[in-house]
Amino acid sequence: MEKSWLKNYPEGVPHDVQPEQYRSLTHLLEESFRKHASNPFSVCMERWMSYRQLDELSAAFGAWLQAQGLEPGARVAIMLPNIPQFAVTLAAVLRAGYTCVNLNPLYTARELEHQLKDSGATAIVILENFAATLEEVIDRTDVKHVVMASMGDLLGVWFGGWITFAVRHLAKMVPAYKLPLTGGRQVTPFNRAVAQGARLAMRPVAQSLDSVAFLQYTGGTTGLSKGAVLTHRNIVAAILQAEAWFTPALKRIGDVSKTNSIAALPLYHIFALTLCMLAIRWGSHLTLIPNPRDFGKFIEVLRKRPFHLLPAVNTLFNALLQHPQFRSVDFSQLCVSQAGGMAASAGTARQWQEVTGCVMVEGWGMSETCAIGTNNPVLASKFSGSIGLPLPGIDLTIKDDAGRTVAQGEAGEICIKGPNVMPGYYQQPEENAAAFTADGFLRTGDIGVMDAAGYTTIVDRKKDMILVSGFNVFPNELENVISLCPGVVECAAVGVADEKQGEAIKVFVVRSEPTLTEEDVGRYCRQNLTGYKLPKYIEFRDELPKTNVGKILRRELRSAK
Repeated sequence: MEKSWLKNYPEGVPHDVQPEQYRSLTHLLEESFRKHASNPFSVCMERWMSYRQLDELSAAFGAWLQAQGLEPGARVAIMLPNIPQFAVTLAAVLRAGYTCVNLNPLYTARELEHQLKDSGATAIVILENFAATLEEVIDRTDVKHVVMASMGDLLGVWFGGWITFAVRHLAKMVPAYKLPLTGGRQVTPFNRAVAQGARLAMRPVAQSLDSVAFLQYTGGTTGLSKGAVLTHRNIVAAILQAEAWFTPALKRIGDVSKTNSIAALPLYHIFALTLCMLAIRWGSHLTLIPNPRDFGKFIEVLRKRPFHLLPAVNTLFNALLQHPQFRSVDFSQLCVSQAGGMAASAGTARQWQEVTGCVMVEGWGMSETCAIGTNNPVLASKFSGSIGLPLPGIDLTIKDDAGRTVAQGEAGEICIKGPNVMPGYYQQPEENAAAFTADGFLRTGDIGVMDAAGYTTIVDRKKDMILVSGFNVFPNELENVISLCPGVVECAAVGVADEKQGEAIKVFVVRSEPTLTEEDVGRYCRQNLTGYKLPKYIEFRDELPKTNVGKILRRELRSAK
């Protein structure tokens, strides 16, 4: 197929990537650990970890995991926020020859049980704050090895001890729990496991690019989540694709290993996870934000030192902009403001550029593609409203329901192929048969239009389309327009049952000005939207329901009374 987008690539960006330069993702990690041993890897609560420390700690923990007798390729669940233990655990699991299963720390017992059972995880590394949830379900899973982390682990004896005490006894953030030790199950403190492993030698493990690195579960907001099988090849390719695309914007730093990336999005999510891996490839460092919802402390961290790469979802960008202290931050070194995970709104993008001087660059990807798919050029001078161009090594096409490529400019399902695309879902043969086209493209479920230059614009998700009197209405378009209405902070549009039209449009609005009325919003809509796209109902809310990553949950709004 003709790749019309290649002629619009920024200068110096390759057309393809070569994941075969590495034997495995483990090879990439260990090479970087050696090459950048003296570089800082992360900073959390002003406590630093170097690449040498990450190497030594993950090797020790990997040796401990091997000593527990886990079978080759065993699934190890990771239920940690953005703290130093996350990267140590991730690297340890991969280096020891096992598969990482990332878990959202805020899962309910039902969600946690499903993912542990579906993945067949036999070990879990979990922060004690969430152990009470594990207690509810562990007897119905195959988990035999529990490694219990505390917030202050790896933050130093005195400071770390104080943090753990404060979290447990002052903030009272650790609910009481008692994990059953039946069936030979064991519970080991994180620091003890690392100390025991330091006296052992980690055995080399044969791995290839086709070995499974992650079971990365989809969001599951519309049903039971599925585990996307991500191989070492998939992750390595995604790292190299991201590196190729972002490097032009970071040239003014001089040395990419000096890059400070802000890790506020949860590292268990594929968006942040891939950028974490990119930082390791560069030998650069991450500023870990354990609780990005504490915007006051988050902004204090941003003020401490120059930062260069800030990935976020639209709701996080928006929340930062609304905080009164945000404008006091020095943005002079900010090179890339990377938006993804959900549609970015023109209103938020415009305000972000006005305040920071940095263009919000929108991209698109999925768990199934290692967060990599398309992106706007990082040296863009303004927000485009599109999701950009396919990244190196990726084929993108727009197909109809029958799997035929549609004419240029017509809407259809975005379908993707590339070395970063999963081979399939874990133990889901029927889902896999439906997920791929006959010519090997992954059906994404996103509706989009590609122009002659290769730029794609998302129209919407198939499942979110609103049918008004036979006309297709796409919530993203409405939200993008209404977000520009003065006094609107954020909004969400859904379809509700209507006897006359089949569905009517209802818009939920969070406002910054209490004087903003339904008539004001309606008038703005009438000025900017054609008749059948006008909302029939407008409801003001103090906040919109969101996932922990920040995606607005339209499903909950549709079911709201």
